[in-house]
Amino acid sequence: MPSSNTTCPIHRNPITSEETPAVGITIDGLTKNFGDLHVLKNVSFNVEPGEIFVLMGPSGSGKSVLLKHIVGLEAPTSGRVLIDGRDVAAEDTLEHVRIALVFQAGALFNSLSVYENLALYPREHRLGNESEIREKVTRALQILSLENTAQKFPSELSGGMKKRVAIARALVMEPQLMLYDEPTSELDPVMSATISEIIATLKDQYHVTTIVVSHDRELALGIADRVGILIGGELVSLGPPSELQAPKDPRIADFFSPKIDLKNPRFKQRQG
Repeated sequence: MPSSNTTCPIHRNPITSEETPAVGITIDGLTKNFGDLHVLKNVSFNVEPGEIFVLMGPSGSGKSVLLKHIVGLEAPTSGRVLIDGRDVAAEDTLEHVRIALVFQAGALFNSLSVYENLALYPREHRLGNESEIREKVTRALQILSLENTAQKFPSELSGGMKKRVAIARALVMEPQLMLYDEPTSELDPVMSATISEIIATLKDQYHVTTIVVSHDRELALGIADRVGILIGGELVSLGPPSELQAPKDPRIADFFSPKIDLKNPRFKQRQG
């Protein structure tokens, strides 16, 4: 759980070990409409520096759209996103805060080796000479125990290994803020637990502020400091993961423990 100590945690750069204050996030009245479709409805919450915040909810509830607002890929209809008090919409905000997004499908380039996938970002952004880039990539692979995969191609890796490589690629960006979009989707229970352990370890060792979008209740119960639940674009719950054990809101209870009703199936209720 987040500490009651008001001292800001110190973020340690996983690649260089440079220390800076961990970053916090404020979602302030965030609303997003696509025409007549209201995707986010006046959503507000804080993510404390150095914590793991898990955002849950049914498909189509606005979770991934919210992530896109945090990285500046979507502009809000109203409201704002602040990172350490800086509005994401301001041109210089993302120059001051390093953010990495781990996509649900990994988004690796199949034509590149694991090493080349990790080296691509620092090369394109000229973040050092080739020797320095090699050090960054090697360090990221070491953190996730992936040294033996450097010369392999994504097609040679299991689904779980691809997820780990995608996280390693994010580490090369030296993030202060890590965003994960469904990191355990399509994985077996053991690999899901492994990915959860990786996320928690990065937070504990480096105080990387972390937001995880997930349907995985075990992940939330195992590693979250706090959990927010979006339903229909509204934040309907915010609190410790223990509250997921016996939710009082029937919508949340139905999300975690849906009952199969063959006489009145959901797909017919949603028609029209």
